[in-house]
Amino acid sequence: MNARIELTQGDITKIEIQVIVNAANSGLHGGGGVDGAIHMAGGPLIHDQCMRIKDKMGGCPMGEAVITEAGKLPAKFVIHTVGPIWSGGEDNEAEILANAYKNTLELALDFKLSELAFPNISTGAYGFPKEQAAEIAIKTVSDFLDANEKIQKVIFVCFDNANHEIYKNLMS
Repeated sequence: MNARIELTQGDITKIEIQVIVNAANSGLHGGGGVDGAIHMAGGPLIHDQCMRIKDKMGGCPMGEAVITEAGKLPAKFVIHTVGPIWSGGEDNEAEILANAYKNTLELALDFKLSELAFPNISTGAYGFPKEQAAEIAIKTVSDFLDANEKIQKVIFVCFDNANHEIYKNLMS
């Protein structure tokens, strides 16, 4: 396992790091789960900037990523990425999820940001199987870090115990 990858359990909105990643919806309007928590904790600045992006680009397609300031959060920025909605694995969900992680990391590099905290993308309301999502997340991030020294730290932040145990087992 890459030494620049860490694991923790808790609330991503409390992590002091350059960038936290939001598991957003394509409309960028703040929904439930981690998306709602980030919008609530960060205050209106995040929503306002998301709406400007939506007005300009029409939203954020699945597998893509956009960036806003972090408002009242301890992070400096939020990268919003849209994971796939699980529909049995027949609609390229694995590839879309991997792209969500890759495109988030690429966007961080574009903005010269080197430390990110990821939630468990698509495993809540979007229904992606937790173990498969964790395997994709770890492999995609590890491969990216192996190929790029500029990202110094990635933290997987698991809100719930089930995801934390899966990540802990896969990373050991």
